Amino acid sequence: MYCMRCLDKWYPDMSVEEVATSCPFCRKNCNCNACLCSRGMIKTSNRDITDYEKAQYLQYMINLLIPFLKQICRGQSQEEKIESNIQGKSSFEIEIPQSLCGDDERVYCDHCATSIIDLHRSCPNCSFELCLSCCQEIRDGNIAPRPELKFQYVNRGYEYMHGGDPLPVYCDLETYEGHIKSYSVWNAKSDGSISCAPKELGGCGSAVLELRRILPRWWVSDLEAKARSTLEICEIELPSLRQKAVSSYTSMRKDALRGINDNDIEMLIFQNHWANGEPIIVRDALKQGTGLSWEPMVMWRALCENMVSDISSKMSEVKAIDCLANCEVEIDTRTFFKGYIEGRTYRNLWPEMLKLKDWPPSDKFEDLLPRHCDEFIRSLPFQEYTDPRAGILNVAAKLPAHVIKPDMGPKTYIAYGIKEELGRGDSVTKLHCDMSDAVNILTHTAEVMLTDEQHFIISKLKEAHKAQDEREQYAHEMIADIRNGNESMETGGALWDIFRREDSEKLETYLRKHSKEFRHTFCSSVEQVVHPIHDQCFYLTLEHKKKLKEKFGVEPWTFEQKLGEAVFIPAGCPHQVRNLKSCTKVAVDFVSPENIHECLRLTNEFRQLPKNHRAREDKLEVTCFTIIFPSVSL
Repeated sequence: MYCMRCLDKWYPDMSVEEVATSCPFCRKNCNCNACLCSRGMIKTSNRDITDYEKAQYLQYMINLLIPFLKQICRGQSQEEKIESNIQGKSSFEIEIPQSLCGDDERVYCDHCATSIIDLHRSCPNCSFELCLSCCQEIRDGNIAPRPELKFQYVNRGYEYMHGGDPLPVYCDLETYEGHIKSYSVWNAKSDGSISCAPKELGGCGSAVLELRRILPRWWVSDLEAKARSTLEICEIELPSLRQKAVSSYTSMRKDALRGINDNDIEMLIFQNHWANGEPIIVRDALKQGTGLSWEPMVMWRALCENMVSDISSKMSEVKAIDCLANCEVEIDTRTFFKGYIEGRTYRNLWPEMLKLKDWPPSDKFEDLLPRHCDEFIRSLPFQEYTDPRAGILNVAAKLPAHVIKPDMGPKTYIAYGIKEELGRGDSVTKLHCDMSDAVNILTHTAEVMLTDEQHFIISKLKEAHKAQDEREQYAHEMIADIRNGNESMETGGALWDIFRREDSEKLETYLRKHSKEFRHTFCSSVEQVVHPIHDQCFYLTLEHKKKLKEKFGVEPWTFEQKLGEAVFIPAGCPHQVRNLKSCTKVAVDFVSPENIHECLRLTNEFRQLPKNHRAREDKLEVTCFTIIFPSVSL
């Protein structure tokens, strides 16, 4: 049995007999519809973990998480003491009513929008809810408003984006500039009690907030005790498990033993770099897969086959981001993918860079592309950390089944790209910082070559850009052309710059000082900076990276990601990416025990952002991972 489509299109070098052994349901490495639509038919784990390794990993993880459990316990204990003072009772005598929320609901603080896991304060009149961090800020007298951003970039026209004169613009000054409204003072009473937020902050401003809980009483303190008990069990059980493992290993062939030792060594090397907050590159990750094609049209065909007909018909168009204007556009799917392979230009021959927006939707990736999802998980290096389903060191995978999980992926990133750095409209992911760890695999590339005429046009338009910058009084240096002199030399698909966490403050200072030298939406200069990294409106060109090094001594890890390589990005490391070719990347987020501290730090940092800031869309319930940590058995 064989698939003629696969034979003709996907496996032209294979004989009929070879295809017959691979398609459609035996080895699962076929690109026909039957295989693309199958799910759960291949093993996604690269190796089995012994009981000894499992015990080691759990001991390692719990040791790293206990300090944060203690921190959470301490915060809850302090709030219970305040409540006991308010009620005039001991902590053991006070009653803490349970909030009425189901397992399918998330509770958020109405002031800072942080996820609430357990203890919080709630208004009996208007149900305004406040997290413990905000409660403490009110008592300390440093609670800050969370205004909504009102600034909007103005479209000055197509010609302006290419260095020409702007169109006349008329806008509402209040909407354009934005401002922070004054608000009533929000203080705690002498006994620590807090009234509901003033009306301008969303509350009723009258009733006293009452202490409420979501989890059973003493859940967190019991969990900490259970974690310590588990460590004691590990210390008792590990020696015997180790002896059993050694006995098992010595009965294996010598090459198998060598493989086990190699795995141990690789893991130790990984953990050593990872604990220091260093990015890691793993070559040839796709070789762990079955050979499934990541060609975008194959993915599109599979996606259409997995969708019901009425929804599938809507897939004839996709939403993409035009990188020059930084705006959403709708484009025919086939036209988009043709441009991915062949390239597209504006009418003046300037390269048109497009990237897909959330295609397919990341929360539906597993359902819509089940075969590709399995293939991606199978290809992941260090699956103990990265496996979103069962990674033993992935704290995000430890949430109980009944708890709503944040969207950790996998998710695809499909974008055009060229080698030249344009300076405007480059195919980039601008500088930003993720709240969780991530691993990103480059699964497919297509190189688009520019013609001599385009090179000439680009050089002329860059001169127009420079003149426009000078007219608008921006400090400007000519963008360097980074074309490789040897066109036959293999280049990577994406250029990465990853900065150290420790350099974030200097990086922010540089960006605030030089913000006017950058252009963002509609190629307008960056007029408003809330947070230089979280705003995601800066991409540092070669010249800016040079100045950053000269003025602050800061430089990133810079490297080209090649086809099949997996890039590990630690939580809290600012990073940016520019596509040197048309690229398809697939990424998944995970939470490693080594970086929980950074996730919690960023959670607090994101609390300070305006309510409608774009970074809030990706907020992560890190405290949830730390608290709702299931009991483990050896």
